[in-house]
Amino acid sequence: MSASHWINGVSSNELDPAERALQYGDGVFETLCVRHGSVAYLHRHWQRLRAGCERLQLHFAEWDGLTAEVHRLASELDDGVIKVIVGRGAGGRGYRYAANAPCTRIVSAHPPAQWPAEHASVGVRLRLCRLRLGVQPALAGIKHLNRLEQVLARAEWENEYAEGLLLDCHEQLIEGTMSNLFIVRDGQLLTPRLDDCGVAGILRSVLIDIAREQGVEVRRSRLELPDFESAQEVFVCNSVVGIWPVREIDGRYRFASRKVTQNLQQALARRQETEGIWYEE
Repeated sequence: MSASHWINGVSSNELDPAERALQYGDGVFETLCVRHGSVAYLHRHWQRLRAGCERLQLHFAEWDGLTAEVHRLASELDDGVIKVIVGRGAGGRGYRYAANAPCTRIVSAHPPAQWPAEHASVGVRLRLCRLRLGVQPALAGIKHLNRLEQVLARAEWENEYAEGLLLDCHEQLIEGTMSNLFIVRDGQLLTPRLDDCGVAGILRSVLIDIAREQGVEVRRSRLELPDFESAQEVFVCNSVVGIWPVREIDGRYRFASRKVTQNLQQALARRQETEGIWYEE
């Protein structure tokens, strides 16, 4: 299956070269997991997309049209990935944007992501990336289009690692290049605070809810590399790949236990089997 694209509700592969999403990365996006024709946690994705639009002062008003397009593509796709981009719209040269300019929406459908099954069962090896994330609280948490840090970090390795971990310029652990990070220590679930940078992932929020329902204490904490030394388990996650246990980080840290991680994997799988929980409207 090749990707199909819809721009402002029209099937097209042609984008105005003056589009600010292209010129400046001026916009936000979401990556949606589709299973059996339904979108996983669409309500949570829309909440984050709305938050991103508000943060960037994007006056996007086509929510009904966007939602209808996503549902139509999901039903045609059955299984795969839908990417949604909301850009500022076409504008002239220069950083200043016109107030209340109509946004551009781009929706594309893609085949399912292909990852080795053992990533979720046996676990993965991670790299500690050299690149350090810049600190910008105004953009922290949202999924904006400026992803050059992740692009450069991902270029640091080929396929010898499943994912790379990113620290910020203060040496705080933040996230993976495409995932969120969790540490299990003394029965607690720890995940980095994302006040200054990083993406507040959808599956991250789901797993925090599931863990608390199971009676596991969850803390958003300032984490550094030495925290790996006292960790019993580590895992990374995102909406498309699910949960990957981590067995080794850069040859420096190794983790054998997976009890809490496996409990969360099983709880997530049960939710995936329960329509109305996994597939939120």
